[in-house]
Amino acid sequence: MADSKRIVDALVRARRGGLAAGAALGGLALVGSIAWHALRGATAPETAIPDFRDVAEDEARLMLRAMVAATLADGVIDAGERQRLDTAVAEAGIDRDGRAWLDRELENPADIDEIADAVNAPEAAARIYAAARLAIDLDTVQERQFLKMLGEALDVPPEAAARIERELAG
Repeated sequence: MADSKRIVDALVRARRGGLAAGAALGGLALVGSIAWHALRGATAPETAIPDFRDVAEDEARLMLRAMVAATLADGVIDAGERQRLDTAVAEAGIDRDGRAWLDRELENPADIDEIADAVNAPEAAARIYAAARLAIDLDTVQERQFLKMLGEALDVPPEAAARIERELAG
C-alpha cells in the first residue's frame, strides 16, 4: 500500500487541539519534529532540525500500523479516534486496495513486538512512538499500558517518552 504517508499525515492533521498550527506544516513533519526534540532535549539548536516530510513509505506504514494498534489497545475505537481515522482516510483519498489494507489492519492490528522488530534506529523509534501517541487520547489504562510497553520495546529513552507526552498533552 503506497498511501501510508498520506494517511499518517492526514491523521496527524486531523488531531484536534493545540496541534493544529504545527500540523499545518504537515503531519509527518510534526511527528518528526516532536521526536527529534524529544531525543535531543531542550538544548537542541533550532537551526539543525532535519526536514521530516520525506519519510520513507516503509516507515510511514509502520507509523500507521503503530497508530492503529494504539487506537485498538483498549479494544474499542472511541468516537474521537474513529472521527480522526475517517477524516484522514477521506482526506488522503486512498484507493480501494488501500482501504482494504487499513480494514485488515483494524481487524488484526500489529503487536508491539512486530512493530519494534521492524525498527532499527533510535530516531525512527521515537517517530513511531510519537505517531502512536498522537493517535490516541490516552484516556484508558490499556492505552497507557500499550504506550509504555511500546516505548520499552522500541528502546525509547524514558526522558524522551516523557518529553513527547508533555508536548502532546498540551
